[in-house]
Amino acid sequence: MTEDKVVKPYNKGDKSKKEEVAEMFDNISGRYDFLNHFLSLGIDHLWRKRAIKMLKEHQPKKIIDLATGTGDFAIAALKLNPEKVVGVDISKGMLEKGREKIKKKGKENIISMVYGDSEDLPFEDNEFDALTVGFGVRNYENLEKGLAEMLRVIAPGGKAVILEFSKPKKFPVKQSFGFYSKYIIPMLGKSISKDSSAYEYLPESVAAFPEGQDFLDILEKVGYKNTSARLVSGGIATIYTGVK
Repeated sequence: MTEDKVVKPYNKGDKSKKEEVAEMFDNISGRYDFLNHFLSLGIDHLWRKRAIKMLKEHQPKKIIDLATGTGDFAIAALKLNPEKVVGVDISKGMLEKGREKIKKKGKENIISMVYGDSEDLPFEDNEFDALTVGFGVRNYENLEKGLAEMLRVIAPGGKAVILEFSKPKKFPVKQSFGFYSKYIIPMLGKSISKDSSAYEYLPESVAAFPEGQDFLDILEKVGYKNTSARLVSGGIATIYTGVK
């Protein structure tokens, strides 16, 4: 996808968006889980639950979770009784935190955490029955390439579920979330994580992301079928789905 301006966490001239995103998540990995749930007021758990329910009828046995971070979506996928869940991320710091969580839950036999690039996945074609990604696609350096790679590793008939922040359109959610994301999130993020750029990047990356029908158009362009978009919490986030 071509953008007028590439939104990056630190805007270092010598680093790509991909490199900066990996650096950002390494920097905040120690406080990420606390901040994520705190700043979303705990609603992110409900969003993941709703997203996972959309895969229930498919009964996937092998699931890949991209931009897995500390593994929240991968862990939520256990509700589907899969044989295997593979979490992939470009941040080694986040993966390490995720492995600690999975070990505490005693689920290492089902969930594995793999270092990798979502735009160049180390897996065979048609390897997974389903795919999830939570709050990750807006961080892709090349959105179309990343979405095409996702499609490549899903088996025919397999479903992708993409949870991403969006921009609420209706009063009062639009006004209140706009203020919260622009002012409160960066302020709290800076004070707790000591990385102000990471939480300034969040609203900037959400603002630059092609949401709603624009995103569905891109999904269809790269080959997804039966695409859909479902708003959650008044449009703070959207759950997108597509089938191979």
